Amino acid sequence: MDNVYIDGRKAAFASLGDVLILGLGKSGRAVAQYCLDLLGTRVSSLTIAAGEHNESALAFAKDCEKAGVKVYFDRYTFDERYDLCVASPGISQFSRFYENAAEASASVISEVEFAWRESRADSSWIAVTGTNGKTTTTTLITHILETAGKRVAAVGNIGTTCIESVASDAADVYVAEVSSFQLASMDLFAPQVAVLLNITPDHLYWHMTFDAYAEAKKNIYRHLDDTHGTLVIDAVCDVTRACVKEFKEKTERGFSYIPLGCGAGLDCSMIDACGSENAAWLSDGMLHVDYKGESVDLVAASSLHIKGEHNASNALAAASAALAAGVAPEVVRRGLRSFKPLEHRLEPCGDIAGVSFFNDSKATNVDATCKALSAFPKGSAIFLLGGHDKGTELDELVEAASVCRAIVCFGAAGQRFFEALSPLDIPVELADHMEDALDRAIALAQPGNSVVLSPACASFDEFDSFEHRGRVFKQLVDFRAQHAR
Repeated sequence: MDNVYIDGRKAAFASLGDVLILGLGKSGRAVAQYCLDLLGTRVSSLTIAAGEHNESALAFAKDCEKAGVKVYFDRYTFDERYDLCVASPGISQFSRFYENAAEASASVISEVEFAWRESRADSSWIAVTGTNGKTTTTTLITHILETAGKRVAAVGNIGTTCIESVASDAADVYVAEVSSFQLASMDLFAPQVAVLLNITPDHLYWHMTFDAYAEAKKNIYRHLDDTHGTLVIDAVCDVTRACVKEFKEKTERGFSYIPLGCGAGLDCSMIDACGSENAAWLSDGMLHVDYKGESVDLVAASSLHIKGEHNASNALAAASAALAAGVAPEVVRRGLRSFKPLEHRLEPCGDIAGVSFFNDSKATNVDATCKALSAFPKGSAIFLLGGHDKGTELDELVEAASVCRAIVCFGAAGQRFFEALSPLDIPVELADHMEDALDRAIALAQPGNSVVLSPACASFDEFDSFEHRGRVFKQLVDFRAQHAR
């Protein structure tokens, strides 16, 4: 393959050669569509290893085959050689399928990296990752940039695939929510601003070990040296705090970094705490950022529409990223003040007889639920916990849940959660399913209390997705509110 770059692109090869697409999900189809338009020019041949059969994939495959694309279902070995493989995020890098593809390919990258390479050289990229908080932070950054009048697109896990947005030249700034799956297959990816929120155990079925998961997350800043970019990084989480320490000790660094924190004991100068020339923290309840010699007080955390200390941290991250992208402080302030909670993320969803209800269905792991627990005054909230059990250790959850007024456990994980939480000196009940759990919570609640769905579990025992679970919860609350009048 000719490794000559195209002028005016980030790192696009003039010839992509023989291309293999691994998987035919959302991102695989988007890459396939993009490469179809290049078949016979920059793409010499296109092969799709689609994995398992499904109706929509078969229909898409037929159209591809008519255009001269080789499509294989239920085939996991490769006889041919490929210049480039673009792997779908659903396929673990430790699977035999991925390993076979890697052995047959000169290079394996993710759809995000492919899109970044193909994007205009003068476009800007802000990439956001972390175990929790990615979507809120990505959306808030996008909102601030829109407030600044920028031509911006939120891409990646958050909605439109990166390559679709790049192909349509939809933006001058791409704000990409990037998962560990996508980051695992990165080679050159170098955003102007990278945001690493936190790293706590998750997706270990895909990465096999926590160390592999953490290393994948760190790929978000591996190539910032090449662009003299800026990294916004959580300085509270143990793993990311260790990264901050490494940066401090690394005297020759091609990028700037902004450590951030607003946890207990960090309502103080992060400049002093981290020994960095830049930092972001809470100062007397005010979101504060020091960046490139400018000290900026933004807004009071209490004035944000998004609830909880973790969202104050997300707001700090978004504000820091926006400042690093060149947005003026007064515009950042306007964006922070006008941003509303996202669906399924501590989303207010009604009131019944003085009791407030919150949909936090996106909290599919223990760490996310612990953050939600910290957002409510002690003794004020009844939490609904349960769903499809991930088998996660519950010690941290049990400790954090002691602040609840009561807990109702439900679903496939209900019994295990009930047994773990029952020793607490608060009411803990067991329900069969989410609707039953909601009704038990309403019976336990008093005016001024909050009922919060923050399951710490996946949804697949009862629902198709966390979105489906959250929508049903809101419908149930709305129905009961109407009949309570």
